[in-house]
Amino acid sequence: MGVILDSSILVSAERQGNNARQALAALSARLGNTEIAISVITLLELAHGVARADTPERKAKRKQFIAELLTALPVHPVSAAIALRAGQMDGENQARGVRIPLADLLIGMTALELGYSVATGNVRHFQNIPGLQVIRPEGP
Repeated sequence: MGVILDSSILVSAERQGNNARQALAALSARLGNTEIAISVITLLELAHGVARADTPERKAKRKQFIAELLTALPVHPVSAAIALRAGQMDGENQARGVRIPLADLLIGMTALELGYSVATGNVRHFQNIPGLQVIRPEGP
């Protein structure tokens, strides 16, 4: 069993002044002996945060955070199977009036496809994905 990290966990750690190694060490201590990974969508969200940084220093710090993550964690792609599963789920949810942001849906479907859970600070979106185990570790 493993866990896919949602960007909310990593953004929170970075805002608290932790580098990626510190954040991952804290998460690993809390999550126990489980593989920790990210989705390529989590990476996209973090890159978005780099682009939105309001100072050159913050931009450099966020780039470094991502570089450390990339050396420490596997990054899982959105495969055809994940895309089909997400499309099916999105259609079913919207027919019932339930909307999950596409990024969160893809992260959740990646976790389901791998048999993993999702660690997030944003439980609300992920709890609407049937069969997905959602964990909210305390902040790093």
